[in-house]
Amino acid sequence: MKCKSIFFVAMASFSFAVFGQTWPNKPIKAIVPFAAGSATDQIGRAFAAKMSETLGQIIVVENKAGVNGMLGADAVAKSAPDGYTILIGTNSTNAALKSLMKKLPYDQDTAFAPLGYMGSVPLIVAVNNDVPAKTLRELVNLGKTKPGHVTFASASTSQLVSSEMMANMAGIQMTNVPYKSGPAAMTDLIGGQVMMFSADFAVTLPQVKAGKIRGLAVTSTKRSPAIPELPTVNEALGLKDYELIAYFAMFAPAGTPPEIVGKLNQAINAAAQSKDLQEKFASIGFLVEPGTPEALAQRSSLETAKWAKAIRDAKIEPQ
Repeated sequence: MKCKSIFFVAMASFSFAVFGQTWPNKPIKAIVPFAAGSATDQIGRAFAAKMSETLGQIIVVENKAGVNGMLGADAVAKSAPDGYTILIGTNSTNAALKSLMKKLPYDQDTAFAPLGYMGSVPLIVAVNNDVPAKTLRELVNLGKTKPGHVTFASASTSQLVSSEMMANMAGIQMTNVPYKSGPAAMTDLIGGQVMMFSADFAVTLPQVKAGKIRGLAVTSTKRSPAIPELPTVNEALGLKDYELIAYFAMFAPAGTPPEIVGKLNQAINAAAQSKDLQEKFASIGFLVEPGTPEALAQRSSLETAKWAKAIRDAKIEPQ
């Protein structure tokens, strides 16, 4: 019996090795858990195109938005671990959702195999042009005189937590208006249906530059070269510890063979290191940071703890 067990283990290992050598022999599906036009979508599609060149197979991007990225993440978590379905993950799907939801349809800590880190972007705190506040300090003062009067849009974890955390640290109450997508929230900000929106540069910066909305601050600890005239939230409000950036990374279903994880990691890093991709997203403050699957696993663990604290501090109740 022992010999048979060893034989089956050896055969299984051989099969995985052969499978890894022949992979990929058909198109790969990359699920973006947010709407078309979002930063996750734009960056994910650019990486997918570069990775296709390295892997020699088309990567088809599919948008599956909803519940702060949970629907798309769940679809990948329940896919076959064969390397043909991957997730364009974010801090929402792979760090914060565990603390934002009372129950997830998958175990966030064990459902995914880390593939590689892509990069990060800060957010811009912006308001509708008709809002009387010309600075973030003036917006906070408005919030103090009229608790709950200031409304803000959110369509992702980063957008929700960044706004609630800022309100909590500034000592004001604002009213959240949830949206299914960042572009839809931006449309309503421009139209005046909401007063404030904190979102990634891909969504906000073109509208700020066009004068359709007013940028007040950036959520990183340093000013962004993409729009250096905007102060950080810390500068604008006299704070020390405010920081919230959105990041992007790729994951596969747990159990994906190591050989395939390695190939995908190489393709991700090659895309991150390409000069044209870096230049394409420099204007939205995107910073690449190539690394190993192991480094992403460690980052995910640390980020999960970081976001849990941010969500607690912002007094956001799990849904």
